[in-house]
Amino acid sequence: MDIQEKYNSLAKILKELGKVVIAYSGGVDSTFLLKAAVDTLGAENVLACIAKGPSLPQSQYARAIEVAKNIGVVVQTVEPNELADTAYSANKADRCFHCKVHLYGILTDIAKERNFNDVICGCNFDDKDDFRPGNRAAEIFGVRSPLMEAKLTKDNIRQLSRQLGLPTAEVPASPCLASRIIYGLEVTEQRLKQIEEAEEFLKGFGLVEFRVRHHDTIARIEVHPEDIEKVSTEPTCSAIVEKLKSLGFKYVTVDLQGFRSGSLNELLTEEQKRKSL
Repeated sequence: MDIQEKYNSLAKILKELGKVVIAYSGGVDSTFLLKAAVDTLGAENVLACIAKGPSLPQSQYARAIEVAKNIGVVVQTVEPNELADTAYSANKADRCFHCKVHLYGILTDIAKERNFNDVICGCNFDDKDDFRPGNRAAEIFGVRSPLMEAKLTKDNIRQLSRQLGLPTAEVPASPCLASRIIYGLEVTEQRLKQIEEAEEFLKGFGLVEFRVRHHDTIARIEVHPEDIEKVSTEPTCSAIVEKLKSLGFKYVTVDLQGFRSGSLNELLTEEQKRKSL
């Protein structure tokens, strides 16, 4: 199936759904899904909902609102307050499941109240084989994944996003800030704020795709191999150390393996992953 056939399949799925609430984050996938839904169904049949809280960087939230405005839809902000749930804040391997339970619960209620047929999310075809505990929550609440159903991969979505002129086409993936905290270390608003401020500071050095991983007193910086020299050479190195220590970290390190998405999942056993999916 070529990319146009996949897009046609997506449009067919959306038409069958008719009227949808979209779990919107402003990332590559959910923005493309929002655009496709509006083009297929009309803005009056699409409601974008974004979860605002300490795990979403303020810069990402502001960008998401602006992008949705340009697409022609108003975004409804919801506040799931997942930090109040100890099952979430305990930060076990199933953290994402508990987060999505809170979000999808709210969105399904909104759909019922406003007479929308379904809640949909931006999971793509590549996510089928990834460690995604949140997918279990989608199954429980009956949340559909049209991109996955249409077999659209991340590369497909970026290509189509470019064709549609979406500003998110080249934006790196940016999971929630809680995904930077080592498993077993409690997720708190303070720790999420530390990560957000640290990453915003690093953006000032021209870094695009990177992570600041939170290991309690240690900040472990992951950048692409070609950027390791940039962050470890003076005066940049001292500036980064000074800033991150001012945020409360005791030690600042650069991971010589470089950036890799989901690196904290490397610490999970296969049994832990199976239990969480």
